[in-house]
Amino acid sequence: MKKLFFAFLFLFIFEGVSQAQTYEYQIVTVIESIVPNGLGRSRMVTANESRDYKEFTSTRTGDGDKRNKSDRGDIRVKGFDETKLLNFFNLGGIRFQNIAANDAIVMSKINTMAEEGWELTFVNSGVESFAGKGDKNGIYVTRYIFKRVKQ
Repeated sequence: MKKLFFAFLFLFIFEGVSQAQTYEYQIVTVIESIVPNGLGRSRMVTANESRDYKEFTSTRTGDGDKRNKSDRGDIRVKGFDETKLLNFFNLGGIRFQNIAANDAIVMSKINTMAEEGWELTFVNSGVESFAGKGDKNGIYVTRYIFKRVKQ
C-alpha cells in the first residue's frame, strides 16, 4: 500500500512538473527627452498589436538568398498606447519635479500591469546622445519587459 501511495504521489508531482507553462510577454518603452528648454518629447509607449517577426525576416546563405517580400510599412503598428511624460529639462535646467512626475506615471503603469497578472521580468535601459561640440540632443530609453502565464 505504501508503494502504491508513493507511486501515485510521484505521478502527481511528475504530471505537475511536466506541464510546462507558456508565457506571453508585453514590453513598455519609456522615452525621456534630455533636450534642453523643454523642446523634446517624452512618452511611454505600449503596443496593442502584435507582429510575427518571421514575416519580416530574410535568410542569407550567399547563394540564392531568400528575400522577404514584405514592405517595411507592414511592420508599423498603428494600435498603441502613448502616455505623455514631462521632459527632464526646461529653461531653468533640470526639473526634478518632472522626474518625480514621470516616475509616478511609470509606477502607476507597473502597478496596473501587476494587478492584471503581469510580472516585471527585465528592465533594459540606454542613453542616446551625440555628445559632440554643442550637442543639445539626447534621450533615455528604458524598456520594461513583463510576462504572465498565457491564458
